[in-house]
Amino acid sequence: MIWNALLLALRSIRRNMLRSFLTTLGIVIGVASVIIMVNLGSGATLQIKQQIENLGSNLLFLHPGQRFGAGARSQAPPFKLNDVDAIENEISGVAVAAPHASQAMVVIYGNENWATSVTGSDNRFFEVGNWQLQQGRFFTESELRAGSSVCVIGETVRENLFGSQNPVGNSIRLQKIACEVIGLLASKGQSAGGSDQDDIVVTPLRTLWRRIAGNQDVSRIRISAREGVATATVQRDIEVQMRERRRIRTGDEDDFSVMDMQEIARTLTGTTQILTTLLGAVAAVSLLVGGIGIMNIMLVSVTERTREIGIRLAIGARARDVLTQFLVEAMVLSAFGGLFGIALALTAGRFIAGMFNIPFVIEADMVLVAFLFSVVIGIAFGYFPARRAAALDPIEALRHE
Repeated sequence: MIWNALLLALRSIRRNMLRSFLTTLGIVIGVASVIIMVNLGSGATLQIKQQIENLGSNLLFLHPGQRFGAGARSQAPPFKLNDVDAIENEISGVAVAAPHASQAMVVIYGNENWATSVTGSDNRFFEVGNWQLQQGRFFTESELRAGSSVCVIGETVRENLFGSQNPVGNSIRLQKIACEVIGLLASKGQSAGGSDQDDIVVTPLRTLWRRIAGNQDVSRIRISAREGVATATVQRDIEVQMRERRRIRTGDEDDFSVMDMQEIARTLTGTTQILTTLLGAVAAVSLLVGGIGIMNIMLVSVTERTREIGIRLAIGARARDVLTQFLVEAMVLSAFGGLFGIALALTAGRFIAGMFNIPFVIEADMVLVAFLFSVVIGIAFGYFPARRAAALDPIEALRHE
């Protein structure tokens, strides 16, 4: 019986191809919208996680001053190098702590120049940030101690100063200082905040202090927690230690702030997941609109085929046979709409993801749910027209012109 109902449904759909296509269009758009929105949201969440991981493993940032909140202090004493050593040596949960001092300036090579940020640090900076070398080497101990005029540059700086030329072994100018390029960092791309991580020049910390900054301040400390140690625990230990070292009295506010990148990652991914859910829910409304379109067309179909229904009932068809026929037809229409919607989503979704430069993550579960939901919508909205067809009086139906 179901097979016969399916054949009748396909015959009816084929008889009115244009009307059937327009009927399923709402389902197609609804299914495609839900899949695209959810999968793009998943891709954005994955991209944020990858960008956070690119910054470093179990990473925390220690800044002078309170950077957030009402009444925040923007001015606070900078850190010193012995603060970095104390964090690394005295807190058991810390794997590596790296000093960070920076200066914005224009770097020059030949006739080319580029405005960037010059960072002073040591080899711990590369370890904490998971930096890899594309060419060359990192600093030697003698270069770090002597404050030698050497530097390691990022891919963006190389592209703007050297083009396709190998930068290793050449010298660039940092203000009036000639600095030999000894290494080129592998590209990392954009950070979660949208900044270019490859737009960087790294020199030994003592080089920046003596020849550029003219002081011995550390503007930021990058800290990597040990594997298996909760970053929240490390953050509390750092806060206790820094309050003691900076002689902050009980009851006074901190003049520093610790940012836990894992907590920031959870916040950002949570936000994107909420937005994805909201967008998916909005897109799902179009599925309901598509269901209303199916119900409307099925009611028209019942009216057009009243005489046909009357003949079927007159020659022995039962009311449930007629009900099944129209329910199957509504289900087939919505199933076709779901399949076309999936095809449209997978095609258009990749294009849209490429436009926004985010990965397009295909979630098979969501594709299946969207398809099943489209079928359920067809059955739900097709039931009333099917019930109306099954309830027709055969004699009155045969009289219908």
